[in-house]
This record gives sequence, structure tokens and C-alpha cells, in this order.
Amino acid sequence: MDLADPRKGVLVGRKSPYPAEFRNDAVALYRAAGGKRTYAAVAADVGVTGETLRSWVRQADEQAGRGIRDEPVAEGGDEELVRLRAENGRLRRAEKEWEIEREILRRAAQYFAEEMRA
Repeated sequence: MDLADPRKGVLVGRKSPYPAEFRNDAVALYRAAGGKRTYAAVAADVGVTGETLRSWVRQADEQAGRGIRDEPVAEGGDEELVRLRAENGRLRRAEKEWEIEREILRRAAQYFAEEMRA
């Protein structure tokens, strides 16, 4: 390692394919669960692995100056906005799933009604 430039010779991981806003929203969604959901459960909702979400939460804690075991600080306006956006995204995805399920059930009911008439 070069003492004049400590970054020289240090391997750096590749850049995340996920935008920072997406990562922040995922972290906020995990924190909004208040410990009632696992990393894996929340990660499945947003489409990443549990370990990926765990590392995002650790990074967010480090950036916020909190240790892993420290209690979270009171939610500020920015954190609340991120949490609400994540929740809004989750609810919109759930609504789309419900619309698809409703359509499938409607078609199934229509099919069986026609079969009963025949």
C-alpha cells in the first residue's frame, strides 16, 4: 500500500446495480417493520437477498453513526419520507397483485358458470 495515497492498491467492490433511493427505501421498509419481520421477508418483498438488505442496513447504520446494537434515533422528516415512499411502493405492488387475483377469480367464476349452464 502506498502511504502517500492509501487508496492505491485497495480493491473496491463493484458499484451497486440498485439506485441509492431504492436501497434507502428498502432499509426504511425493514426498519418500519420494527423487528417484526426478518431481513429475508422484507428482502423478498423488494426483490433482493436477505444478506443484501442486511448489508444495506449496516451501511445505513454506519453512515448515521449508530452501532449495530444501538437504539435507532427518532425518525426525522427525511427518514419518514423514505419510509412512507417504501410503504407506498409496497402497497402499490400489493394492489396490482390483488387486481390480478381478482381478474383470475372473475374468469374462473365465469368459466364455471358457463360449464354449469352447458
